[in-house]
Amino acid sequence: MIATVKHRTKNYPIDLTKPLDISIVIKNGADNVNAWYVDPPTITPHEEKGFVGKVSEGASINFNDISFNPHAHGTHTECVGHITEEFHSINKNLKKYFFLSEVITIAPEMFDNDLVVSKKQLKYALGNKKREAVVIRTLPNMRQKKSRQYAHTNPPYLTQEATEFLVEKGVEHLLVDLPSVDKEKDNGALVSHKAFWNFGGKLRKQATITEFVYVANAIEDGTYILNLQVAPFENDASPSRPVLYRVIQNKPVQK
Repeated sequence: MIATVKHRTKNYPIDLTKPLDISIVIKNGADNVNAWYVDPPTITPHEEKGFVGKVSEGASINFNDISFNPHAHGTHTECVGHITEEFHSINKNLKKYFFLSEVITIAPEMFDNDLVVSKKQLKYALGNKKREAVVIRTLPNMRQKKSRQYAHTNPPYLTQEATEFLVEKGVEHLLVDLPSVDKEKDNGALVSHKAFWNFGGKLRKQATITEFVYVANAIEDGTYILNLQVAPFENDASPSRPVLYRVIQNKPVQK
């Protein structure tokens, strides 16, 4: 099923039968990806007054209780409400779901004893391209990212200058395969979050950050149409399922 997405004056043909899911699932147990010092998510049969919601234990249905934290477990998309006193809901702030996007791969570089994604690297990877969304895949890119325990590991993050560069480029949706765009232990500075949402000025309420994606090595760097959907929670963040569609190159695509 071939569809053509028109963005401004350009047409982008995509095959809707070939989605590329870059989300990490939330599953029961300790082998779920995890960050921020919280317990693993649980998915267990509901129990009440002798009832156990599991067909294999005699119930007529499977009826599970699920406990998780969207920021710590699996792919999630967050809005400016993540860092504001005023409540903002990702369910209400994310009003469009298809975006022209660019997938880029970056090997974080050393800076002040940390591994970071720098402005220089983003400038090289993006060049003069204008994209609504940018998906950053970091190296090394191993399947262990789907179950890594990130607490106390000081994973890579984006420098403030790198995030400001993306804002200057007009990027409204930033997707990373990291637990955060900020340093794990920064005493609450959150400089990249604040830069991306223009915390000191007019808030970019429409802008989103998606963390804990996993971009398989088979997905090449380049231009895609991104479908970004979140579970309808009234919360600053929600589990999400970003899906990429390759732009078919049998027609010229202009930058």
